Amino acid sequence: MSAEVIDTVIKVLASRSIKTLDLTGGAPELNVHFRRLVTAARALGVKVIDRCNLTILFEPGQETLADFLAASGVTIVASLPCYSLKNVDEQRGKGTFEKSIKALQQLNALGYGRGGALELSLVYNPLGPSLPPAQAKLEADYKRLLGEQFGITFDHLYTLANMPIQRFGSMLISKGTFAGYMKLLRENHQDANIEAVMCRDTVSVDYNGALYDCDFNQMLGLPAPLPLAIAGKKARLHVSDLLSNDLHNQPIRIADHCYGCTAGQGSSCGGALA
Repeated sequence: MSAEVIDTVIKVLASRSIKTLDLTGGAPELNVHFRRLVTAARALGVKVIDRCNLTILFEPGQETLADFLAASGVTIVASLPCYSLKNVDEQRGKGTFEKSIKALQQLNALGYGRGGALELSLVYNPLGPSLPPAQAKLEADYKRLLGEQFGITFDHLYTLANMPIQRFGSMLISKGTFAGYMKLLRENHQDANIEAVMCRDTVSVDYNGALYDCDFNQMLGLPAPLPLAIAGKKARLHVSDLLSNDLHNQPIRIADHCYGCTAGQGSSCGGALA
């Protein structure tokens, strides 16, 4: 994301009185403008969430990252797909679990995940084509095992369903399980989850500034529908359009992958919906 787009994001945060800025990547911390954006957003009173892969804390040039996040009061949401070394390393690569544990211990030492102002949450998603287990029970297991084995504490565990798109979708197709997983999602759809899906109150901004209804639509190249006021005048919405256009009550683009958010207990950037 360029400095120009980031400057526009900051203007939108101020003009729209937006309460939360959720930064994700890859590794968003590697953007050269990351710290400037965080500092500007926090100065506006915006809650900043950093979707952190934990191992970034040990990359060259990131030695002061953890201290910066703590000093800035940034909320950290970190992916840890399991509490066992074998499962994490199989999914993310050898050595990932050990680095992740060291990073969590470092964040705990800075005051993260201890029930105070510095919030630390972890993210779980299943390894295969199944729905996540009950979030509250799994959170209790994570807290018990990470606490007993490594002395780690954290605030929340978010369980996310795997979306049948991109790399996971390709894996399902290669194994002949795509149709079965889609059937599982459809059969477990819950109408009540529609009231709380993230696309109803969140927009996703790509590195060029284009707007999408969610990260998954962004991955699929499905842009947010244009408001009537500018329909026909441009090809797609840009974050700069939020300076002069209101998206309240605008249609949301949907497709079959949306069942991934409405199945079972539901799934969103903030974990289970029910």
